[in-house]
Amino acid sequence: MDASVWVAVASIVSAGICMGIGSIGPALGEGRALTQALASIAQQPDESNTIVRTLFVGMAMVESTAIYCLVVAMILIFANPFWNHFLGQAGG
Repeated sequence: MDASVWVAVASIVSAGICMGIGSIGPALGEGRALTQALASIAQQPDESNTIVRTLFVGMAMVESTAIYCLVVAMILIFANPFWNHFLGQAGG
């Protein structure tokens, strides 16, 4: 196998690891936030609108970490900056 195949393999494996590890934290964080929000609503039902609004803002912020990992994975797969280097070496 030549170098461009190894770059492709490394890019795909790195993108998979990035998405796998990068989605664990937000998933656990969102689950914990939802658990605490439901417990708070059960204790203070009158404040449910404020709790839900704050929950959605917090979940959006937590989810942004997973979205950043998705962007990095897409860059590694579709717009890999290392391709130009190896294609330049292969062309001469």
